[in-house]
Amino acid sequence: MSDDQKYHLGFGRSDLPEGTTTVLLCGDPDRSELVATQHLANSRVLARNRGLDAFAAELPSGRPVVCATSGMGAPSASIVVNELVQTGITSVIRIGTSGSIQEHVGVGDIVIAAAALTNQGAADDIAPPQYPASADPFLTVALAVAAGRLGITHHVGTIASTDTFFEGQERSESSANRDLLRRHRGMTDEYRALGVLSFEMEAGTIFKMGGVYGFSAGCVCAIVAARTAGEDVHVNAKDEAVARAIEVAITAADTWQR
Repeated sequence: MSDDQKYHLGFGRSDLPEGTTTVLLCGDPDRSELVATQHLANSRVLARNRGLDAFAAELPSGRPVVCATSGMGAPSASIVVNELVQTGITSVIRIGTSGSIQEHVGVGDIVIAAAALTNQGAADDIAPPQYPASADPFLTVALAVAAGRLGITHHVGTIASTDTFFEGQERSESSANRDLLRRHRGMTDEYRALGVLSFEMEAGTIFKMGGVYGFSAGCVCAIVAARTAGEDVHVNAKDEAVARAIEVAITAADTWQR
């Protein structure tokens, strides 16, 4: 245990190899471990604290990287990212899952978020609702270039970040709550008309934090649900889609220089 250990992360700056500035951030601790142990080299556990498992590893070039867990939703992600910045992290790449709301964005594709339509209380604690939730444009280009070079079907654009998986993403048929608030009814159609690509739950707050805190934020999501057809997650397609998102994130991180 280091003297500078962060309360929630369970590790501090002194636990990281010199020159560690990039984190690959997943909501799921199992995915964080998968990235570190199956896709990267020389991985080791940094902490297993509160389910926020974190690992140090090396990118293909040998550069150090952290694989960390944000937990589900923006409040948890905001805590993790705040403490990661305190350990010296200057680039955050979220690797997540998402549900498409556009016909042309299919299950198994990946979405690279350039910005987020943000319906999140945590984001409003960081900056006013009018403050743009935008990814770092250069990191976004790096992710798109990586996907293109890898031959992975990808879409770059605006996503919607919500606080809740069910009500906030207009799920009623698969929810215990069938009676959505008026402001949620018809929301998916409205967002589709605005050109929003998909729903997820963390990026908008992370993007605002990047702007306010001064770090580079990017997001690549695997599409695991087609909301134009239904509400269910396509579990059988999830692993392959996530593997594509991981590959894109690692390739971009290995060439990215802030």
